[in-house]
Amino acid sequence: MNILKIAAALLLFGIIILVHEWGHFFVAKRCGIRVNEFAMGMGPKLFSFGKGETAYSLRLFPIGGFCAMEGEDEASTDPRAFSNQKVWKRIAVVVAGALMNFVLGYVVLLIALGVCVQKESGFDYPMYSTTQIAVLDEDASSYQSGLRPGDVIVEANHSPVWTDFDLMYIMQTDDDGKLPMTVKRDGKRVTLEQVVFPYTEDEVGSHLHYEFKVVGEKKTVWTTVKRAGQLELSYGALVWRSLGGMLTGQYKLNDLSGPIGTMDVIGDAVEGAVTDAADGGLNGLYSLLMLVVLITVNVGVFNLLPVPALDGGRLLFLLIEAVTRRKVPAKFEGIVHVVGLVLLLLLMLVIAFNDVIKLFA
Repeated sequence: MNILKIAAALLLFGIIILVHEWGHFFVAKRCGIRVNEFAMGMGPKLFSFGKGETAYSLRLFPIGGFCAMEGEDEASTDPRAFSNQKVWKRIAVVVAGALMNFVLGYVVLLIALGVCVQKESGFDYPMYSTTQIAVLDEDASSYQSGLRPGDVIVEANHSPVWTDFDLMYIMQTDDDGKLPMTVKRDGKRVTLEQVVFPYTEDEVGSHLHYEFKVVGEKKTVWTTVKRAGQLELSYGALVWRSLGGMLTGQYKLNDLSGPIGTMDVIGDAVEGAVTDAADGGLNGLYSLLMLVVLITVNVGVFNLLPVPALDGGRLLFLLIEAVTRRKVPAKFEGIVHVVGLVLLLLLMLVIAFNDVIKLFA
């Protein structure tokens, strides 16, 4: 990677992490919790200044930031310490980081759809693809197995379908060409036990042949707002499916990317956006913005996993406290988080090493 690509990747990745930490910071302040420091970047301080009770600092490595609250990881006698707040306030602070990632993703989606979706050749206005079937030949195997023009596909292979993106992913990752589907037909949900699609071969490889075309929806303010929400759900579902794939062995360690691999992909996307913009095109910008959405949604979902050292791990202990009305001993929780952090760091090192090998390969 060249210096400009690295700088662009660091900037975008840093913004995503910084927005996450700002979510914690904002809600903590609103809940009256003492915040000792809010930092941009990690590592040694370059400079800092104080405003009220909080120190604001810029640190050497531009890879995110952090929000350090009083009593976050240890006991404190300060009545405004994080550890001394009501459990609902602590839950709100912990969840706020991931929530801000989802808000960022939605805003970026609105920008991407509002700016980059243009009128295509042969159409009178810009449109979004839907999951409603417009054209399907009666000789097609999917028609013969139950699918009909006018059907709105809402579930495929037991997974929800919000957009055509979901449908493409499910069909591209299918391995037998037989998909159970649920559709809306004449206002009613209809379950199709086995819709059959043929395989086709091209330069990419073997994949399912769709056999149908979908209805287009005119781009308006309302359809853009709706489409952005649906796409965010689709990206969230993609993250969950990917996590499930890792647990079931569908994806191997070599398929994972850490910060180094992600930076390389971001750098390439930035380069593509600049090249397309120079030629008057918006496809590169659209791809870059959608990549930002995928990363920020990924950060949000991953942080909510009930894994020690992550926000989701803290949330799990807080939910236990909310149900039992008894705090989990701080010493025990601290040990769990330290062990979890060590394991996560080891995993990140393995993935980073794998990223480096792939870069040089």
